[in-house]
Amino acid sequence: MSSKEQLTRLGLFDAKVPRYTSYPTAPHFAGGVGADTFARWIGAIPAGSEISLYVHIPFCRRLCWFCACRTQGTQSAAPVRAYLDTLKAEIALFGHHLPEGVRISRLHWGGGTPTLLEPEMIRELAEAIFAAAPMAAKGEFSVEIDPNEIDAARISALAEAGMNRASIGVQDFDGEIQQVIGRIQGYDITRRTAEMLRDCGIGSLNADILYGLPHQTPARIADSVQKLLSLAPDRVALYGYAHVPWMARRQTMIPAESLPSPEARLKLFETARELFLWDGYAEIGIDHFAVSGDGLARAQTAGRLRRNFQGYTDDQADVLVGLGASAISRFPQGYAQNAPVTSAYAARVRNGAFATVRGHEFTQEDRLRGRMIEALMCDFRIDRREILERFAIAPERLDDMFRKAAEAFDGLPRITGKGFEIPPEARPLTRMIARAFDEYDLARAGHSAAI
Repeated sequence: MSSKEQLTRLGLFDAKVPRYTSYPTAPHFAGGVGADTFARWIGAIPAGSEISLYVHIPFCRRLCWFCACRTQGTQSAAPVRAYLDTLKAEIALFGHHLPEGVRISRLHWGGGTPTLLEPEMIRELAEAIFAAAPMAAKGEFSVEIDPNEIDAARISALAEAGMNRASIGVQDFDGEIQQVIGRIQGYDITRRTAEMLRDCGIGSLNADILYGLPHQTPARIADSVQKLLSLAPDRVALYGYAHVPWMARRQTMIPAESLPSPEARLKLFETARELFLWDGYAEIGIDHFAVSGDGLARAQTAGRLRRNFQGYTDDQADVLVGLGASAISRFPQGYAQNAPVTSAYAARVRNGAFATVRGHEFTQEDRLRGRMIEALMCDFRIDRREILERFAIAPERLDDMFRKAAEAFDGLPRITGKGFEIPPEARPLTRMIARAFDEYDLARAGHSAAI
């Protein structure tokens, strides 16, 4: 039986499963975690420790049809200014509750389009953040950059604020595909953006590219990848386009009949993957690539790779605080999410309270299963000794979980003396195999294709 036939029989081309950037996944968040809980969890952060901070800017000049993020369009600076004032108030409230001496090891501005902020707004936001908590000595400050919404003045303001890593969304360089997904962004403007960033001293560059887009073919994605490689990014995320129009209504603008089949999606992924590997990039997890010496590559080699809402990371902080509308925080105690609608978020902050409206408090079972799923997603293996040392689980129960997961996939995953592992030929099934360790009801949410 060929590899493709085996993957077909195991359901790869039909399955819809979570991306597992959290456990449990966000559709399982519920009420019961509110502003008081969030404040209590902030106050429980150990004094003098390091945390990660994510700041959400939900505005875009235009809405790309492929995007499923929480964003809203604006042609005016007025709503951006009002939102920034609210965000600064939330940051000040956060700083008031933060224990003494806490520093930021990772700071990320996402969106939306953070580079929609004017230079003075960039300075205001950075000053507000660093008044609440300073950057750690070797901290990393990254910002999502839209080449269509950036100029030298804003890059200079970001660099002066301390940005040392930039992330550029590429998606695809093909003109027809860009028209269909509502994202016009030529190669030349993307290249000029990369050059401006490096000229301003931003030494680390991330890029995102999508497979599974309408009208994509192996030849077209190969051309886009080769153009991307000419920009020499340090890290690349090769994400599968998730067509979820029931969640993101703007995606109804994309004709479903133009999307590649699941089998074609796998071919697109493999084409792009081979080009990154041929160019010397290390493969990180299921969909990231990094140059030798990059933090992700070092973390993978050292067994310190982690996974969070931004994908793969080398950040070792136990706390990720999300600020802004819809932002999600992760604490050792659980997840907390802000009100997703900007007006509701702003109303809560204006009343002097955190905007947390839902979340999830971890059980011991969540911590156990979450760690096993993260280990599979990052390292393609679960270390039996680590799990037994960290969690109160009987060896017999753990072995039974391994056995059932292996049997569900015809023994492709291997049970070894060290634990449970996914061999290279079975790695397209990783998200499905991880699902075997998930005790929550998958039917509660519509997830994206497994490939």
